[in-house]
Amino acid sequence: MNRFERRDFLRAAGAGVAGVTAAGLLAGRAGASQTAYFQHGVASGDPLPDSVILWTRVTPTPDALPGSGRGPAVDVGWQVAADARFEQVVASGSVRTGADRDHTLKVDVRGLSAATGYHYRFTVDGVSSPAGRTLTAPAQDADVAGLRFGVASCSNWEAGHFAAYRHLAARDDLFGIIHLGDYIYEYGTGEFAAGGRVVRPNVPVHEILTLADYRMRHGLYKSDPDLRALHARHPWMIVWDDHEVANDAWSGGAENHDPATEGPWAARLAASRQAYYEWMPVRVRADGAIHRRLRFGRLAELTLLDLRSHRSQQASGVAVDDPARTITGDAQMAWLKAGLSASQTRWRLVGNSVMISPVALGALPAYLLGPLAKLLGIPDGGYAVNADQWDGYTADRRELLGHLRDGRIDNTVFLTGDIHTSWANDVPLTAATYPLSPSVATEFVVPSVTSDNIDDILKVPPRSLSPVAEGVLRTTNRHVREVELDSHGYGVLDVQQARVRMDWYALSDRTRADTDSSLLMSFATTSGSQRIVRV
Repeated sequence: MNRFERRDFLRAAGAGVAGVTAAGLLAGRAGASQTAYFQHGVASGDPLPDSVILWTRVTPTPDALPGSGRGPAVDVGWQVAADARFEQVVASGSVRTGADRDHTLKVDVRGLSAATGYHYRFTVDGVSSPAGRTLTAPAQDADVAGLRFGVASCSNWEAGHFAAYRHLAARDDLFGIIHLGDYIYEYGTGEFAAGGRVVRPNVPVHEILTLADYRMRHGLYKSDPDLRALHARHPWMIVWDDHEVANDAWSGGAENHDPATEGPWAARLAASRQAYYEWMPVRVRADGAIHRRLRFGRLAELTLLDLRSHRSQQASGVAVDDPARTITGDAQMAWLKAGLSASQTRWRLVGNSVMISPVALGALPAYLLGPLAKLLGIPDGGYAVNADQWDGYTADRRELLGHLRDGRIDNTVFLTGDIHTSWANDVPLTAATYPLSPSVATEFVVPSVTSDNIDDILKVPPRSLSPVAEGVLRTTNRHVREVELDSHGYGVLDVQQARVRMDWYALSDRTRADTDSSLLMSFATTSGSQRIVRV
């Protein structure tokens, strides 16, 4: 095989109603109700000290369904208030939206006060949307004692319910939600479900390819009540991974895209990006770039990376060490390094989408073999389990981690999703040499909200085979302080001046909307240590 997909990685480590119909969406439309106009809820995102993005979608007529291209243009009012009863409105306005943008709208509200909670809503024809709650970031020079964030990734509609979002929405101690990608999945029905079982079918049922398809799939996901509740409860800070377009996407294509049968990659990419910009509460630059920084006083700065748009195609073997290969692209790498060097906060959080820590199985690292390594075709860090991660782009990883060491940049914490499992890692300067090679950062990897992992793919009871695989992973990768391969859930990141702690929470049963959650494990890194410990 030329490369591993996520499901291949997990296998190796372990070695009806069709959604959004017009009737369903518009039930209760009589009387121009809130349910009729605002089927997809409200959302906020990318909080700054003086502004925040507000989002909603309007369904002005019964046939104006996501992706339909139907329905009249409408004027939508918006209000931001200091109180839940909207008696103290601090900002308001009106935006026109229509079928050209799938009846979605975004407002970048300016002139707000720093570190302040607000309530917001939208109106059409005198009918108000559900109210949302949001927060602005602390002022850049503010001394912030601590903040908590929910952290999530990989929410696959067909594989279960979004109970993880319900549990996060129920918390009142969070500043906001960091979502690390795979917010939607592109597959057709049955192609990637819950161990082969479709819990609830996709809309559309086929693999999504066109702008209408992507709009419909986004609309389906935002018909989930738990997802809508979490969007309405907290501001989100989001970055995409690959499934917002297609599996194992890179700058010129994807593993799950065949130009011969599915058309030009550029057309599919453009359609998916347009739908994403329309449906997500993100602040995007004029050139369409999504990598960005958000600062929270002097406590922390969050850097959100785009690790799909600029990367080289996935490779395997010694090709992963080719210095011409990139996962960030040159411009984003320069921007990332400059930002890490210039940061004036205690903590540098990096929303990273794919794991940066090296993971190798069943091979000696090249440095132990000397000249034999090239003859045997062994990469410098050993055989990578998943070359879709930073393991497939070792030159970029060396450049970034070397920059942290050379610049004496402490307190860098990578926040990662993508591989549907839970990891607590030290990040060694040189792969396969830990602990002889120092750790220059730490990494917390959160599990999937619903997407399949070890026991799901192998169709075995949880914790029957995975403990063996976890032991092998820890033995061959000594910088991996803990790994758990079976649970679905979410993380809660607690950032304080003295330390950053991640609590992992596991769902009892992802296929049940009413499932409970429990604490799985906790790890922390203290300021200046560059290492993590169990707490």
